[in-house]
Amino acid sequence: MTPLNMESLPLLPLGTALGVGLLVGAVRERRHPERPTSAGLRTHALAALAGTVALWLDPVAFAVVLALVGVFAAMSYRQSQAEDPGLTGEITLVLTCLLGGLAVGLPPLAGGLGVVVAALVYLKAPLHRLARERVSEAEVRDGLVLLASALVVLPLVPDRAIGPFDVFNPKMLWLLVVLVMAISAAGHVALRLVGNRWGMAVAGFFAGYVSSTAAVAGFGQRVRETPGLRSAAVGAALLANLASVSLFVPVLLAVSPGLLPLLAAELAVACGVLLAGGLLGLRRDGDGVPPPTSESRMFRFRHALAFAAIITVVLFTAAALNAWLGPRGAMVAAVVAALAELHAAAATVAKLWQSGTFDAQQARWAVVGLLAASSLAKTVIALASGGVAYGWRVGLGLATMVAASAAVVLLL
Repeated sequence: MTPLNMESLPLLPLGTALGVGLLVGAVRERRHPERPTSAGLRTHALAALAGTVALWLDPVAFAVVLALVGVFAAMSYRQSQAEDPGLTGEITLVLTCLLGGLAVGLPPLAGGLGVVVAALVYLKAPLHRLARERVSEAEVRDGLVLLASALVVLPLVPDRAIGPFDVFNPKMLWLLVVLVMAISAAGHVALRLVGNRWGMAVAGFFAGYVSSTAAVAGFGQRVRETPGLRSAAVGAALLANLASVSLFVPVLLAVSPGLLPLLAAELAVACGVLLAGGLLGLRRDGDGVPPPTSESRMFRFRHALAFAAIITVVLFTAAALNAWLGPRGAMVAAVVAALAELHAAAATVAKLWQSGTFDAQQARWAVVGLLAASSLAKTVIALASGGVAYGWRVGLGLATMVAASAAVVLLL
C-alpha cells in the first residue's frame, strides 16, 4: 500500500472551504433566529467540504455532488416556499458547494467570494431598502446608461489612432465621456450620502486622481443642476486640481528623479494655493442648499460629449504644431498638449531636462507654462460646463496658483 503523502493533501483548499461554509452558514442562521432553517451552519460547511473533496477526487464526482446539492436545495424550497418564497437560501447553498470546488484551484478567490456571499446574505434588509426606497427611477436609468457606456460600448470602440496626424483615438475619447459621467454621478452620490459641503470635497479630491479636467466639467454639470452649490463646486474643482498637481511627484520620479528637488518649491506653493482655494470655496455655501433628491439627474450626457469634443480640438492643435514646427517646437507642443493632458506634458519637460535640452531654470519656467496652459483649458471647460459665475471663479483660483508658482521661480 502506497503511504499517504501529507504534502499532496489539499489542506489549504479544505480549510478555505470549511471557513467559507461556516461563515455563510452562520450568517444564514442569524438571519432567521425566529424559525429553524433547513440549511444552516453545518449544512453549508458540509456542502463546501463536499465540493472540495469531490473536485479533488474527480471532476465527474464534483458534477454528481453539485447535482445532488441542487436536488436537495429544490426539495428544501418545495417544503418552505409557503413561509419563505424567496430563492436566496437555496441559491446560497449551491453557490457554497461551487465555492468549495473553486477552493481546490484558487483558495484566495474562493475565500474572497465567500465573504461577498456572506455580506450579501447579511445585508438583505438594507439592500432591499436601498433598491425600493432610496434609489429612484431616474437614478436607475442614469446608472444603466453609465454602466452600458462603460461595460458595453467602451470595449467595442476601436482603440487605434485615426484622422489627421493620427490624433483621434475613439476609445480614448469615449473613455473621457465615461469619466465625466462617472465623476458627475460620484458627486451626486456623495452629496446624497454626506451632504453638500463634504460630499463635494471628497468627490472632488479623489476625482482629481482620475482626471482633474473631467472633474471640472463634472462639477460644472452639478452647478447647472443646482446653482446654489456653485461655491462648493468651485472648491471641489480646485481640490481636484490639487490632486492632479500632486501627481507630478510620481511622474517626475518615474521619468527624471533629479528634477523633482528643483521643482519642489513651486509645486508645494501650487498645492498650498489650491488647498486654500478649495477650503475657502467649501466654506462659502452649500449648507443652506438642500442636497440633490433621488429625482435629480446624475449627469448630462450631452455635456460629457461636449467635453470630449473640446479635448479633441486641443489634441489636434498640439499634434499639428508638433508636425509643423518639428523638434524645435517640442516645448510649444508640450505646452499645447498640457491643455488636454498635464502629466504627459510634464513627462516631456522632464525628458528635455534629462537630455540637456533644458537647464534647471528653463525646466522650472516650462512647468509654470504647463500649469498655465492646463489652467487656461480648464477655465474654458468650466465656463462651458458650469456657466460664467462658476467658470471665472475656477479660473481665478487656477490663475492664482499659476501666479504664485511663477513668483517662486522669480524669487528662488
